[in-house]
Amino acid sequence: MTHSATQFISPLTFQALSGNPVALDLLDADAENAMGHINLARWADRVLIAPATANSIAKFSLGLADDLLSTLFLATNCPVYIAPAMNQAMWNKAVTQENIQRLKSTGVHFIGPESGDQACGETGFGRMSEPTDIAIALLKNSKNSILQGINVLISAGPTREPLDPVRYITNRSSGKMGYALAEAALNVGANVTLISGPVNLPAPHKLQPINIETAEQMYHAVLSRVDKYDIYIGAAAVADYRPVVCSSQKIKKQADDSIVKLQKTRDILAAVASLPNSSCFVVGFAAETDNLEFYAKNKLKQKNLDMIAANWVGKEQGGFDKDENALQIYWNTGNIFLEMTNKTQLAEQLISLIAEKMNEKNTT
Repeated sequence: MTHSATQFISPLTFQALSGNPVALDLLDADAENAMGHINLARWADRVLIAPATANSIAKFSLGLADDLLSTLFLATNCPVYIAPAMNQAMWNKAVTQENIQRLKSTGVHFIGPESGDQACGETGFGRMSEPTDIAIALLKNSKNSILQGINVLISAGPTREPLDPVRYITNRSSGKMGYALAEAALNVGANVTLISGPVNLPAPHKLQPINIETAEQMYHAVLSRVDKYDIYIGAAAVADYRPVVCSSQKIKKQADDSIVKLQKTRDILAAVASLPNSSCFVVGFAAETDNLEFYAKNKLKQKNLDMIAANWVGKEQGGFDKDENALQIYWNTGNIFLEMTNKTQLAEQLISLIAEKMNEKNTT
């Protein structure tokens, strides 16, 4: 326990309920060599920090070690799981999200938080996941290898279609969902390759993305590799059109009106799904502003996909460049709704569903 935690509940209560000693101090005279943090770090198979405050997460991110908990975090080599708990405004602060992304890039796992009522009277993300849910997630991550040895190719982020050396056409995709899917697939044993458009995200742990810019570059990057993969997840927001002409010089502002002629880009999802003699399980994404079910089902059928994950954009919550989302998933024989949650947990749910449906396909 940190000393702040003891202001909420006494160490004696935890000791009585658990039947185990409660460690408090960095330098414990009763511990072997008075190095309690080293002993704990060597002993643990996994470290779960719950609840984790914004302050603790910031300390972990910066490598500070001024108490038992932060020193234990630095000293351990085992997997670390963090269950955040804080006010929704603190959770949404850019610096907090930067600290979380930095920790994720080093392999730290996050469980939650959830959206709900908070002790301060506000509502939003930052509420700690329920203890039972934390335990289930911890056990799942420590034992689950549903994609062990499976090769997974994921495309993520936007593309940029140049107009001239200065300007380009793009979209609002942040790549967060695709990157979360890459991490989730890695966590369940998959061999993952990530093809990424321009994003401002740290690379998933132990994974170096293949960086591209244009839709044509992404097309070649995917199609030149996909025959070696068991699953392709097209989470990238690939431009549907690109300028017919890209000027070699900056286009000057002269006339009151200007017309840019566009041409269709090649359809990556349809090309992968139509490959002859391919057993690749193909998952597409559909971001819609209206008629979500109609457009998603139509895309599933027309492109001959195995599954499609559809979400709303242009709404107050979820969608592009947000940390949370909800997905309506369709496949040929059914559908399921994954409720609004952070994209890390959403990615874990989607990866589990993909593994389940891929196995069903391969055994029928």
